Amino acid sequence: MDKLKRQNLEKAGFRVGSTADFLELSPEEEAYLEIRLEVSELIRYQRKKRGWTQVQLARALGSSQSRVAKMEVGDPSTSLDLMLKGLLRLGVTKQELGELLTGKFRFALQPA
Repeated sequence: MDKLKRQNLEKAGFRVGSTADFLELSPEEEAYLEIRLEVSELIRYQRKKRGWTQVQLARALGSSQSRVAKMEVGDPSTSLDLMLKGLLRLGVTKQELGELLTGKFRFALQPA
């Protein structure tokens, strides 16, 4: 947000801050949510890169298409354990997972 827009909003009585500020998240909660989001984005990216459908990934995991769809949007009802299994099944290495967590692993999201 540019500085002038921020100043105008603050003059109008709005409080400007981050999503974490608005939701009053602790640094740990914010980091956890960022990790879930990055993992979910990588699942979708890797699945599309392989040319797999959600159904194909679900079969490979012994799960359902709806669960894969939830994994790809970071739905909180989907365990991080299943999401990591999905990444490994899609060929992501342990090293790449480590790089993802440290912010060193980069990938370009494809359009949905």
